[in-house]
Amino acid sequence: MAGELRIAVLDDDEAELEQARRALDALGETGAEYFTDKAALMLAAEREPAFDLAFLDIYLGNGTGIDAAEELRRSSPETDLVFITTSQQHAVDAFQLGALHYLVKPVTVEGVREALSRRNPPAKARPSITLKVNREINRVFLDTIVSIQSIRHLVEVKLTDGRCLRVWQPLSEIERLLNGDFLKINRGVVVNMNEVSRMDPETCVMSDGTVLPVKQWDRAAIRKQYDDFLINELHLMAASQRRDRK
Repeated sequence: MAGELRIAVLDDDEAELEQARRALDALGETGAEYFTDKAALMLAAEREPAFDLAFLDIYLGNGTGIDAAEELRRSSPETDLVFITTSQQHAVDAFQLGALHYLVKPVTVEGVREALSRRNPPAKARPSITLKVNREINRVFLDTIVSIQSIRHLVEVKLTDGRCLRVWQPLSEIERLLNGDFLKINRGVVVNMNEVSRMDPETCVMSDGTVLPVKQWDRAAIRKQYDDFLINELHLMAASQRRDRK
């Protein structure tokens, strides 16, 4: 519940600190503690109870928020971390430290609300789709699909167990049933990004060894979408590690 968390905010810019204060106050977190240097934060972290959540600016006049996070993690491993900065340059470093979230300035009420909501994300059902195989309806879990490829008059759906389902329905119809884990890399070719072993400039190598061509004219956009997916996966891994620690 709002107002019951012990929250720390570290930013050496007073104006940015005030912006974070307004966002937290708007959400009812009026008891947050604000710091302009790492030493003061670490001194406060020695008091009980431990901080539930720490918002850390990446760029500090003396050191970085990553340094502060590493030190805070050693003394208070249960504290959730949220990094705030002007770019995504250090996003991978942040999520490798088990960051809860990564906010790009300016800090907004919506961004802080999202960070707070990620402390206890709701459980999600395992997503699946139904496919017409040999005139029968088959339920297929999305996380068991490696790739989907339109070949002549049918669609081949390759699964992680090695099976290949030949589906008699349009690829466009199947695409509408997929979630954000899937990426169209060429005309008639869709891959599960969780099953990509390597994304090269011209090809995509899948976990089953299949090598699929990447559309020439959209390679930059396809690569960006895949890179964004990897960043999000790092966040999910960090969230899982936090739950394991707790």
